[in-house]
Amino acid sequence: MSAVCRSARLEDLEGADALVVRSINDLTERHGFGPMVVPRPPRFQQFSLRDEPDGLWVAEDTGQIVGFAFSWVCGDLWFLAQLFVSPGQQGSGLGSELLKRTLDHARKAGATKKALITFAFNTVSQGLYIRHGLYPRLPLYLVSVPRDALRGRLEGPQFRCEPLQTSGADLHTLARIDSQVLGVSREKHHTYLIHDDAMRGVAFFTGDNCVGYAYVSRGGHIGPLVAVEPKAMGTAFRTALVVAAEGGSSKVSAFLPGTSEAALNLAIEHGMRITFPMMLMSSVDFGDWRLYLPRDPGFM
Repeated sequence: MSAVCRSARLEDLEGADALVVRSINDLTERHGFGPMVVPRPPRFQQFSLRDEPDGLWVAEDTGQIVGFAFSWVCGDLWFLAQLFVSPGQQGSGLGSELLKRTLDHARKAGATKKALITFAFNTVSQGLYIRHGLYPRLPLYLVSVPRDALRGRLEGPQFRCEPLQTSGADLHTLARIDSQVLGVSREKHHTYLIHDDAMRGVAFFTGDNCVGYAYVSRGGHIGPLVAVEPKAMGTAFRTALVVAAEGGSSKVSAFLPGTSEAALNLAIEHGMRITFPMMLMSSVDFGDWRLYLPRDPGFM
């Protein structure tokens, strides 16, 4: 292995994103799904690099980025957001070297729970993670439907929505809900999402009680979404679908955990189709995934 691993710098992140896109599309095309992602500005990576630089690493070979690893920590949870190696360097041990560095990030932060989301069909990566004590826990399904197919069909109970803001009261409420559902506060990530112009964040209310929240992207993707109890999930997801259908995107999508029966039933009833399978892996069981819909494999 001639590549050298080093801490990532701000100027590396666009090139690292291009590597991630190439690697993902190479994998999904080989498994018959076709290309799945396109390059995007690496805003969350930039935010995370400023917040905790120990979590981002690149592998470089003759001036070219050939590997990238990115992890974040909230409370006692360490999450591996991205670990990708250039197709030409796979099998060289580079992935293991990058993983060791991000796991050291977990050690330094005192994380007691480790987790990631990976492709359900990527058995090579799953073997690597199992060797490092992360085990398959939960299937996740990307579901999608044309927006026009939803309009006029979303009948049933909905929650009253209020825009999310970065006031102390809002952030305190969101931190409390996350701690209740996930076992960890993600206050800093709410601050990031609320300030993202491409996102709309709403809190769900019944009377004066906040019973959850959701974010909906300009592209019609829902997540993260949280409900405080199982009987609220169907109404919460229906409310988020209405918010997404009111936007200008061509489709509406979400990541649904296999244990979230209310969300899965509602999705299928409204013509949403499973387009992509993924898997949550972790060192220990954590969180109530009946009540939490992830945003994407990097943000969780």
